Amino acid sequence: MRRQLIVLRHAKAAGLVGVADHERPLAERGEHEAADVGRWLSEQRLIPDLVLCSTALRTRQTAEFAAAGVPISYERRIYDNDVDELFDLVAETADGVRTLLIVGHSPSVHGFVQQLTGATVDEFPTAAAAVVAVDGPWAELSPGGGSLAAWRQP
Repeated sequence: MRRQLIVLRHAKAAGLVGVADHERPLAERGEHEAADVGRWLSEQRLIPDLVLCSTALRTRQTAEFAAAGVPISYERRIYDNDVDELFDLVAETADGVRTLLIVGHSPSVHGFVQQLTGATVDEFPTAAAAVVAVDGPWAELSPGGGSLAAWRQP
């Protein structure tokens, strides 16, 4: 079965003095970027069945703008910013999910897409999204197991 994995870096966060990294909200620009990603996903008919999202405030807000109404699973392991954790989380995804959206952080989203597809992605700016085509079950996803189907950056 052909599946789609959308890997999205959170939109631009505010740099607020005295606010812990985990609690940094989106900047006004970030809110617009996240809404733009949501429109693009809709235009491309890339409606996720499930969102796996970091627990950080900026990623939660990005997911809410980009995938309103879609079930969201908040995962602390995405905030930990480790490529292997992203592979593990995807492998744990139910077979019934055909289109999966991950909302995370750099550098793990960047490294994850490169390992998964073998594609050279020079940078992964805020609000950038990679769409990866995947054949087979999520549980068998491994490096080289996908192909870059689309790329979007603001």
